[in-house]
Amino acid sequence: MKSTGSKFLNMALVVLCSALVAGLTTYVLTSKNQRSAQAQSQPFESGFTMPVAITAGDRGAGNVDLTEAAEASVHAVVHIKSTIHGKTQVVDIPQMPDLFDFFFGDGYGGSRQQQIQTPPRGSIGSGVIVSKDGYIVTNNHVIDGADEIDVKLNDNREFKGRLIGADASTDLALVKIEGDEFPALPIGNSDNLKVGEWVLAVGNPFNLTSTVTAGIVSAKARSLGVYGRNGGIESFIQTDAAINQGNSGGALVNVRGELVGINAVLSSPTGSYAGYGFAIPTSIVTKVISDLKEYGTVQRAMLGIQGTDVANLSEMSEKALGELDLTEDDVKNMKYHEGVLVTGVPDDGGAAEAGIEKGDIITSVDGKKVKTMAELQETMARHRPGDVVKVTFTRGKKEQTKEVTLKNPQGNTKVVKDADLAILGAAFKEVDDATKKALNIGYGLQVTGVTKGKFADAGIKKGFIILKVNGQQIKSEDDLRAAFKAASQSPDQVLFIIGTYSSGKRYNYAVDLSEE
Repeated sequence: MKSTGSKFLNMALVVLCSALVAGLTTYVLTSKNQRSAQAQSQPFESGFTMPVAITAGDRGAGNVDLTEAAEASVHAVVHIKSTIHGKTQVVDIPQMPDLFDFFFGDGYGGSRQQQIQTPPRGSIGSGVIVSKDGYIVTNNHVIDGADEIDVKLNDNREFKGRLIGADASTDLALVKIEGDEFPALPIGNSDNLKVGEWVLAVGNPFNLTSTVTAGIVSAKARSLGVYGRNGGIESFIQTDAAINQGNSGGALVNVRGELVGINAVLSSPTGSYAGYGFAIPTSIVTKVISDLKEYGTVQRAMLGIQGTDVANLSEMSEKALGELDLTEDDVKNMKYHEGVLVTGVPDDGGAAEAGIEKGDIITSVDGKKVKTMAELQETMARHRPGDVVKVTFTRGKKEQTKEVTLKNPQGNTKVVKDADLAILGAAFKEVDDATKKALNIGYGLQVTGVTKGKFADAGIKKGFIILKVNGQQIKSEDDLRAAFKAASQSPDQVLFIIGTYSSGKRYNYAVDLSEE
């Protein structure tokens, strides 16, 4: 049996241990709370306060202040409504054979012509005012084919928009409204964006005035194949900020209230927001709107290669690798796994002239690393034909750098201008029924006046009726404009015109559209 003294000693030890544990726990909790409080109040470089941790569930509870960025951007984002007017078309309506035709004709009946009116249609979207004098950037698909563009500002003022130019390859368009001192959004540098950085998506999706959602940059230089199927350029900023239908053409804004992207694509199985949206970076936007403003069309600079991401090679089938003249061992032996593998080099391109060959791996342009084809496209989108860039690539185990002169899609370094029909120096009207009957023609566009311009230079005079341009039938001024645009961007830049005067005799003219 233990003594009484031993019992008291044991009890004293228990009390002492309990006190030590309690004191240590209090110290740890106090220190943790102090460190947490210090971390919560620690600002980062932009001047906003970062939270300690933000999870998917409570990210909105963080104390990042986005109010200044939202206030700076909402007034510069507009609602755009584009309308394609209904048009009158003449169609052939099949007729059942009558008794006379059944016995004495071919038995198939005939047809009669009938005019039908197609209903008007349109689309809605958003746009961003980028200058105080009313230039607005939006998506090409928002205004594509529009006869009328209506713009509504955040303060409910309404304007008629005028299309300056559009580029389907990047899905961008430039619209102008008349006035001054509009609330413009400053353009930032999308190159400085980092994955995980906070951004705002600002749009006017339902004509409810500007709407703001917040999220982070989920990825950069994403390629989705949305525009690429038609030779388009893709290098999207991916964000989890909510983007809905009608947000197209709206602004992606950083925490400093600067435009860093134009919202363009919604990734969703339902057509509504379900996770991610994609924006065109300002590294592309700035160059495109500058070209549209100055030339009316984008000056597309081509490196002159076909390529694929080196990182994708390991996922390709043996058949696909064989089409690239590669084996699985080739892929395993590649020292560099970041870059663009050159799979083809057209003879008339700048890359071929510089000595770049099929099988080379491009790793940087002008000292900036290139990991994917999307990044290479984004880099090229900043340049114009005639620019010289330094391309670094590996061939085997050796690294080389070559200077490449970039060319346009026509294979030269000329400036391509999308001038309107004014440079032809002529006025037009559709041929009336009486003239059609007199000359036995079914269509045509008549020249009603000729002044100084391309038509006068070619010898075309007032009264000439245009029937075909470069093999295409010309029934309206829109047909002529389409043929003109295609020819102005072709290597020859010539309109080959077939037509007639009142005599009915056919005449041929060649109208040179190239710069003097």
